[in-house]
Amino acid sequence: MSFDPQTFAAILAMTAATMFTRFSGAWIVRRLTLGDKTQKALGVVPPAVLMAVVAPVALSEGLAETLACAVTAIAALRLSLLPAAALGVLTIAVLRAAGL
Repeated sequence: MSFDPQTFAAILAMTAATMFTRFSGAWIVRRLTLGDKTQKALGVVPPAVLMAVVAPVALSEGLAETLACAVTAIAALRLSLLPAAALGVLTIAVLRAAGL
């Protein structure tokens, strides 16, 4: 494996852009007074983005992936994100081992 300076520079630039957007967003939100409706709306953004990323893969890959995503989504209604995701990973592992 060789060192490519352009790839390294691109990684550094993407890191800087990501850090800037995260920190500036947190800085801006701390200085704003948000109403209850706005706070509730912002609270549902992470799960909505996650579903937008996961749903196309879940529905296009196969039955095991679709079932594992369904199990994860149902578990997320009762559990926090980490246990729900772990249950999804366990589900896909079991279903794939079973040949589904």
